[in-house]
Amino acid sequence: METISIFDILTKEAPEHILQHLKLVLISLNIAILIAVPTGVLLTRKSFKKYSSKVIAVLNTAQGVPSLAIVAIFLNILGIGIVPSIVALTLYGLLPIAQNTVAGINNINYEVIEAAKGVGMSDKQVLYKIELPLALPIIIAGIQTSSVLIVGTAAIAELIGAGGLGRMIFLGITHFLPKYTLVGALLCAVMAIIFDQFFRILNIKLTRNYKQT
Repeated sequence: METISIFDILTKEAPEHILQHLKLVLISLNIAILIAVPTGVLLTRKSFKKYSSKVIAVLNTAQGVPSLAIVAIFLNILGIGIVPSIVALTLYGLLPIAQNTVAGINNINYEVIEAAKGVGMSDKQVLYKIELPLALPIIIAGIQTSSVLIVGTAAIAELIGAGGLGRMIFLGITHFLPKYTLVGALLCAVMAIIFDQFFRILNIKLTRNYKQT
C-alpha cells in the first residue's frame, strides 16, 4: 500500500468512493429540496409569514452547529451507516434553499402579483405561473450553495460508516498515507466545483428560456 501511485488510487480505488459520495450528496440534496422549497413557499403565505423569521433562525442555528457535531448527534439517534449521514446532510443543506425561496418570492414586485390577480388568476395560478418562475433564479442559487455545502460535509460522514471520499481522506490521515488524503480532498473539491458550475449554467439557461417565453 505504501508504494501505490496516485494514478493507481485514481483508477482502481477512487471510482467506488466517488460513486458512494455522489449517492450521499444526491439523496441528501434532493430531500433538502423537497423539504426546503415547499417550506419556503409556505412561509411566504399570509397565514405563515409571521413564522418566517423564526423558522429561518432555527435553520440558521442548525447550520451554525459544526458539521462533525451534527453527524455525532444523529449517530447517537440513528446509529452507524448511510441513514444518519443522509439525515445530517439534509439538515445541513436546508437553510440556503429555504432562505432563498423566501427571499425570491418576497422580492417580487407586489404590483406584478396584483396585476395577475386582476386578470382573474387564482392564488395557486399566481404561485405557479408568476411567483415561482420569477423566484427561480434565486431558488436555484440556494440549491447551488446547498450542493457545495453537502459535498464538503459528506466527507465527514465516513466517521459514522457512510463511505464516500471521506474514507480515502481519513485512511490517509490514520495510516500516514498522504496520497490517499490528497486524492480524496482533490476529488471532493472537483465534485463541489462541478455541482457549482452545473447549477450556475442551469440557472442561466432557465432564466434565458423564461425571458424568451
